[in-house]
Amino acid sequence: MKVVLNQDVKGLGKKLQVIEVSEGYARNYLLPKKLAVVANNENLNITQGKISSQKYKKKTELEAAKENKKILENGFIEFKHKVGEGSRLYGSVTEKDIAEKIKEKFNIEVNKKKIVIDTPIKTLGSCDVSVKLYEGVVAKLKVSVVGM
Repeated sequence: MKVVLNQDVKGLGKKLQVIEVSEGYARNYLLPKKLAVVANNENLNITQGKISSQKYKKKTELEAAKENKKILENGFIEFKHKVGEGSRLYGSVTEKDIAEKIKEKFNIEVNKKKIVIDTPIKTLGSCDVSVKLYEGVVAKLKVSVVGM
């Protein structure tokens, strides 16, 4: 019996996948638990519509991420910080600070968990920071720290 999975089922398949299973397994387990629906014409058409909308959404998100990458790599952000002895900062520049500055300057929403700082920024100067915008799209952003 052919069924369309409504969600991922371990050892069987992924969501929206059309698979062949035994009739007993489908009628006694998959269908009652709403893990799958029978693969008739109506359900297959609905599934194809969902798949195409997911592909379109992924495509537009990828294009937006590539545009944001160009913007971030052509720009830079600057922080003004209080400085102690030996040009060391009081505190440090964190991922949260960088995310807020990106939102403020470029109007691009970035989760602070998607910002990768190789070494903590605790001194004056500039460094490169990686910003993960989308799967496979990583922008290098210049961060500059100057004293007040």
